Amino acid sequence: MQLKVNGEQRNLDAGLTRLNQVIEALGHHPKLVVVEFNGLILTPDLWAQQTVKDGDSLEIVTIVGGGS
Repeated sequence: MQLKVNGEQRNLDAGLTRLNQVIEALGHHPKLVVVEFNGLILTPDLWAQQTVKDGDSLEIVTIVGGGS
């Protein structure tokens, strides 16, 4: 399955049918990222319900703590 992830085409296992599976397969910790799926920001409680198919687009932003 081909997905666009952060602007780059990525090939992923076609058996990954849910967004939470894709996030995990890409090596991200669910509590440390914000995900935009096909233009919509989805909260983590929706990831397990969201189906993913060939051609979908993800923008994944990692949350970084810090400050002065």
